[in-house]
Amino acid sequence: MVLKALPGVGAGLARKLTDHFGTEDKVLQLLADGQTEIIAEVDGVSIKRADSLARSLNGIDNFLATPESLRLHRELIGAISSHALNSSTRSRLKNLMPVKDITSRREIISQAIECEFVIQGLNLPTEVDGNYERVVVSKKPLEQLKRFCRVLTPSEQETWKDYKVFKSVTWVGSDGPPQTPEGWLVLPDGASIDMILPEKCVGWFEHNRKSLELLSTLPEGNGFMKYFNEIRMPILQELLDEMSNEADSEAIADVRDKLWPLAKEMEKRIHEEVDSAMKNVKLDLSGSDMLEALADAASLQRKLAQQTSDSIEQAIESATDEISSLLSSVGVRCPRNIFKSEWPTKVDRSVLDGVDSQLEELWKTTQSDRLISLARRLAPLKSRCEKSLRKLVELDQWLTIGRWARDVNAVMPEITDHGISIKSGRHLLIDGTPDPVDYGLGNCADKADRQSIALLTGANSGGKTTMLELLAHCTILAHMGLPVPAKAAKIGRVESLHVLAKAGGTQSAGALEQTLLQLAEVVSNDDSKLILADELEAITEPGAGARIIAGMLEAAESHAGTCMLLVTHLAPSIIEASGKNLRTDGIEARGLDENLELIVDRTPRRNHLARSTPELIVRRLVERSSGNAKNVFNSILGRF
Repeated sequence: MVLKALPGVGAGLARKLTDHFGTEDKVLQLLADGQTEIIAEVDGVSIKRADSLARSLNGIDNFLATPESLRLHRELIGAISSHALNSSTRSRLKNLMPVKDITSRREIISQAIECEFVIQGLNLPTEVDGNYERVVVSKKPLEQLKRFCRVLTPSEQETWKDYKVFKSVTWVGSDGPPQTPEGWLVLPDGASIDMILPEKCVGWFEHNRKSLELLSTLPEGNGFMKYFNEIRMPILQELLDEMSNEADSEAIADVRDKLWPLAKEMEKRIHEEVDSAMKNVKLDLSGSDMLEALADAASLQRKLAQQTSDSIEQAIESATDEISSLLSSVGVRCPRNIFKSEWPTKVDRSVLDGVDSQLEELWKTTQSDRLISLARRLAPLKSRCEKSLRKLVELDQWLTIGRWARDVNAVMPEITDHGISIKSGRHLLIDGTPDPVDYGLGNCADKADRQSIALLTGANSGGKTTMLELLAHCTILAHMGLPVPAKAAKIGRVESLHVLAKAGGTQSAGALEQTLLQLAEVVSNDDSKLILADELEAITEPGAGARIIAGMLEAAESHAGTCMLLVTHLAPSIIEASGKNLRTDGIEARGLDENLELIVDRTPRRNHLARSTPELIVRRLVERSSGNAKNVFNSILGRF
């Protein structure tokens, strides 16, 4: 697939998109992922146009042939997307379209329906924006790096020594230093961008860590779980853990900041603990001990030292352990002689300065060697990780559809050559519990319902439009390879779905002419199609409307690949104008319940002309109105 193959994409737009995102493959990947909001960042590309490009890429371009078909598809996707647990999956679902080959999609979705595994915390990988201190020196242009760091080109007179003024350098190409200076990275021509700028590579893994961790923890199993095998990356967790477990520069800097204040605090604590211990010391001397002390003061000092040494040693040991705990968090060993042995004890500055120097060296190593070491191991995995996360979002799309299907009790329909047949179908977007409906049209329907053309009559607010939408829902879902809301269903493959919404009233001559031209084109072409029309008679006055519709039905009937259901209040007039005994089904209202709601059998009666029952609507208005309005409606009711 190339961009210029998409409808509405010329050479200019293709070049603009490619220049903005770097490669054509990147643009196509964004469209496939449903990330149309990113596409719309390009100057001159609206979100509407981006969505249109994504739909064209991801499905049959002309299947949803009318604005009403598009609206119903959009509402279905919205209902399914509500079961998604992350924004990336919702974006991908937004552009889920009917496709020509539904076999593989039906298989994976059938398995997803049986799988209750849930993926949380998943998002498509994103790049990290920002500027890095590293300076890249290369004789070959590296334009893609200039937005992230300084990229310099050495002159003929310059050598690597001219760049020693910079602390962090990547030298790309020949004539580099024979021994790599501290903080430098020397790479050959053709080295990957991820190695040239290791900070960016490691930063990408840090930035996308939550999603990447999913790749290492995906379960094994059969059924849907088998699709995880190609993207599971157990080795990745070890590297991610290393990024966390080894002390980074911030942790080391934090320890350096805390080292001296903690040492001084511990020095103070040693003195306080020893003072407190000494208050409880008693020295018992015999008469001979006292005479000995008078003769030898050193002897008395030894006795006093024996009494106090344990308290001092214990206090120093405890204080040293506190400092050791701080240093061990970054992998540095604490010397046991950090406090001087003589009393009153003090911090040994030379020992503590040595520890601080060790931390500084560790910090430098962490900033350079450790970063480079991680990048060398992570860079070869980055492309695979990106592809695996995109695949995981795709798989999560199917799992989301599976959750939706279980929630609405949807089933995979049988795909046939012609017609539509629904058993206990339920409208997905009606509040409450919809009444189940049985209906069929065309060759796959029950024997008595195999006509290709039918009129649907019945009560106002009785569910005629709802049934039209149900048939449209099932057709759209089946052509996307998805299950449908019914106990059983057969759906014939068609090239296009035409849902014609109820007209807003009698049209002007110009608008009427345009509408008729469009209708004529729809009913007269040889393409296989399903036409679901709602009260077309409103386009003009009833008498003319019936004659026009009769002609349209005749044209539609002449094409074997066409099925058409028309909701109408003019069935007798249409039948008379056509001169044929057209199939007419009816949804009959029997009365009003205690809540003044219509009592309706939502499944149409075959070969039955149902009344529109306006008297029931008027009767309901009588009950719900008051004053003068109530009197008016009572008067009208008396005329039926």
